[in-house]
Amino acid sequence: MSQRCGSWIAAVMVFGVLGCGESVPVDPRTNPNDGPPTGNGDGSCSVPAEAQLADVSSPDTVIGDGSPASCTSEAFVDAVARGGVITFDCGPEPVVITLDRTAKVFNDQNPDVVIDGGGKVTLSGGGRVRILYQNACDPSQVWTTSHCNDQDHPRLTVQNLTFVDGNAKAEEDGGGAIFVRGGRFKAVNTRFFNNVCHDVGPDVGGGAIRVFDMYQDRPAYVVNSTFGGEGLGNVCSNGGALSSIGVSYTVINSAFTHNAAIGNGANPQRAGTPGGGSGGAIYNDGNTFTLTVCGTVMENNTANEGGGAIFFVSNDRSGSLVIEDSVLRNNPSDGFETQGYPGIFVLANGDPQVRSSVIE
Repeated sequence: MSQRCGSWIAAVMVFGVLGCGESVPVDPRTNPNDGPPTGNGDGSCSVPAEAQLADVSSPDTVIGDGSPASCTSEAFVDAVARGGVITFDCGPEPVVITLDRTAKVFNDQNPDVVIDGGGKVTLSGGGRVRILYQNACDPSQVWTTSHCNDQDHPRLTVQNLTFVDGNAKAEEDGGGAIFVRGGRFKAVNTRFFNNVCHDVGPDVGGGAIRVFDMYQDRPAYVVNSTFGGEGLGNVCSNGGALSSIGVSYTVINSAFTHNAAIGNGANPQRAGTPGGGSGGAIYNDGNTFTLTVCGTVMENNTANEGGGAIFFVSNDRSGSLVIEDSVLRNNPSDGFETQGYPGIFVLANGDPQVRSSVIE
């Protein structure tokens, strides 16, 4: 006689169903189809043309020959070094590529670097290495202009991918999964789980992504992407998910949950402390820049110091924080936050511009 189950949700975020009432944890580090989905399903903010998915219909490099074994760390690292549009042919099932070294963009190769995982590829740092690195000012990646901090290339896009277990604790500036300096950057339809950088320090950040020096001060875009989840949060001294200095972020229809800023002593650090601990989800510092958050949910992020969700400090008070059609809820700041804006610490050109949003 067949057994009949009660109603249940087929698409669970953190648990997979075996049978009636029976479940086991699932792990996006081994199966890209597991874990929270990409983005905020309730987000409906419009996406500018330059922030949309890149065209990958004519790839320059296809990694793999149709088998999972052909999709190797070496093949990925080599493809990134050449640049251009990169896609994958690893077979019909999801695949995890664990890197033995960081994939690095070279500035004198194809100026457009697009990496598209087709929703089936996870790139893993194995808990040992940062996953992806672009730096227009790094001579080892070849200087191509006299103004490396304000050149229009490389233009890096990551889309339809999952980044897990990136580790930048051995690196100088943070960015556990991705570090970018110069050119342009956007992440679209992409997930970030369990990426880490330094545990302490006042000027390091970005458990998932760290960005410096975008071309002509244009924004770095994060669109329909997910950072963390229960047991999957990204962690760093500051900016559990995102961090930057003097760079504008535009975050659209995305989700940030269970990320953490675990440093202590703030910035500048208090005497006798190592510093850090601000911006559980996002940490922004510098002078003239803007953080725009639209159609985005931030929940259960934490900071040992300021800004359980967002830490935004414009040193000369010329920057702006804009929050639209978003929900920020239960993002505790254990040290300090701006009165009237739970989970946020902000010093900017006036109060945050909050429209049609919930902050509680």
